[in-house]
Amino acid sequence: MTDSPELVTPPPRVLLSGRPGCGKTTVIRRAVELIGASHCVGFYTDELREQGRRIGFDVVTVDGRRAPLARAGAGGPRVSRYGVDVRSFEDLGVAILESGVRRRGCVLVVDEIGKMELLSERFTELLERIFEPGAPWALLGTIMAGHHARADALKRRPHVRIVEVTQANRDRLPADLSRNFGEYLRRAGA
Repeated sequence: MTDSPELVTPPPRVLLSGRPGCGKTTVIRRAVELIGASHCVGFYTDELREQGRRIGFDVVTVDGRRAPLARAGAGGPRVSRYGVDVRSFEDLGVAILESGVRRRGCVLVVDEIGKMELLSERFTELLERIFEPGAPWALLGTIMAGHHARADALKRRPHVRIVEVTQANRDRLPADLSRNFGEYLRRAGA
């Protein structure tokens, strides 16, 4: 008896890294469009600006729901000048990922694994589960380029591919990612 490909080939887990502003979120959004949003569950982090000045961040689900992540000068745990609303992030961002974990044959989208998001224990525990060797979930995400103990540990996990987004590769990456994750979805019967 031979093992079926889905049992011997781990699902793709790709984390995009790179300098701020290099296009990581744009690459992920375009890849999700090409893969098909109906096959993806997760969130993006949107920067909020007022009169050209960054005032905070929202978490936005692949299906368009939005909640505050952080605001300049707000209360709560701080990252730089931003107060992080951990509960709001967990109520939408982490909850949507948990729903994806319960659903088989989808791509989990996590934009991003950064200092603000890692303030949530619920999020870090879920990531540990998703990144376990042998875990059945495919993941397309972004991860902070700087050093952080938890982020660095995820980068070292088996079967995790780190792709640096650069000006030279950012235009072709969405199609490359779409092919990679599309093949996984076909094997998974999605």
